[in-house]
This record gives sequence, C-alpha cells and structure tokens, in this order.
Amino acid sequence: MKNCINIVLLSLVISIAPAFAAEHPGYVVAPERATTGTGKFYMDREISFVMGHQAAGWLNRPERIQEERPDEVVANMGLEPDHVVADIGAGSGYFSFRIARLVPDGKVMAVDIQPEMLQLIEQQKAQNGLTNVEGVQGEIDNPNLPANSIDAAIMVDAYHEFSHPFEMINGLYEALKPGGRIFFLEYRGEDASVPIRPLHKMTEEQVVKEMGVFGLEWTDTLDFLPWQHMMIFTKV
Repeated sequence: MKNCINIVLLSLVISIAPAFAAEHPGYVVAPERATTGTGKFYMDREISFVMGHQAAGWLNRPERIQEERPDEVVANMGLEPDHVVADIGAGSGYFSFRIARLVPDGKVMAVDIQPEMLQLIEQQKAQNGLTNVEGVQGEIDNPNLPANSIDAAIMVDAYHEFSHPFEMINGLYEALKPGGRIFFLEYRGEDASVPIRPLHKMTEEQVVKEMGVFGLEWTDTLDFLPWQHMMIFTKV
C-alpha cells in the first residue's frame, strides 16, 4: 500500500513539474565595452538605460499615433473579450487602456517598476472609467504575475531596457497559459534610418535568439509599422 501511495505521489510531482526549464546564458559586466548603455551584456547585447517617469510626457506625444499606430497594434493582437493581458513596462498606460477596451470581460495587468507610472495609470482609471486595468508593481527581475494567469503579454519598446532580461522572460513564461503569446514591439535594429539610438533598437535575429532560450516559438513578425517590428512568440 505504501509503495502504491509513493507511486501516486511521484506521478503527481511529474505531472505538475515545469515542462521546460530554461538555462541561464549569464550576464557579462564589461564597462570597457560600453557604448551609451549600462556596460552589462546579455547574449552579446548591451543593455540600455531605463527611461524614467520624468519622460512620461514623451510616451503620450501626439505624433506617436502616426509613428507607432497603437490602435492597429492592439487590433492585430487577436484578443478575445475575456483575455487577461499583461502590459509589461506599461509606463503611463498608453497601450493598457487601448487593450482594456478589447477585453471587457477580462483585464489588463499593467506592470511597471516605477510607482510614479502606476500612479499615472490610477489617475487615468478615475478619469476614463475603465476599471479592468490593474496596476502591478514589478521588480527588475520579476513581473510579479501568478503562474498560468495570462493569455498574452505585450512589451512596447521596453525589453531592451530590462536589467535582468532572463529573469523577466522566465517570469512571463511561467505566467503564460499554454498557447499564450508574447508580443514584442522594438525599433528595427537592422534599419539605420530609424531615428532612435542604437541601444534602443533590436534586430529580429537578436530577439529570436534571446527567446529561443525559453523554447518560445517564433510565430510571426508583422512589419506594418513605420519603424518597429511587431514580433509574436507562443508558449507551446
């Protein structure tokens, strides 16, 4: 009888164990190699500095509509009304509230490490009456989202600033439901004509390489935006 119980317990452990465990590629701190970034490198990419809350006005600039086409981005996410979506590096909520309108029976987890940004989001909630946006205080190495809790995550011009990209994507991977998707919007690093500093751009090749660590499936790249890639990865 005892052996039977042990076999059952072992089966339960196996059934709930993670299907995939990523191996950390490691970080290299090399100030002598720094260009305009932090001097910390991940998979041969120098990590950029974070844009502070003092520049929140730039996130809401009127020309952003033409430059980044946020409504088209959200429309191309293929969301269902009851989806739970994490907006990672949500900033002032520029995308969070657009997404919230498409998930009336779901919600948006607006994750940011800066309390000042989360305060801006709370102010907007009061102003526009959208209650399905929930601010989440993230950490530099943890999005602070429960396991198996989200249908999708979006990062708009944010991932390249993460000081701990491995830990952040690992947290997102665990938070995604099976079949869940991550949407990356990053300025095209392959295109010298994009008027953004080099460390605030990423090439498609680099993003695919870094997501490959987690076994995320590169599903598609939508290149309808003037300056950015919209890359889609799926948890299989």
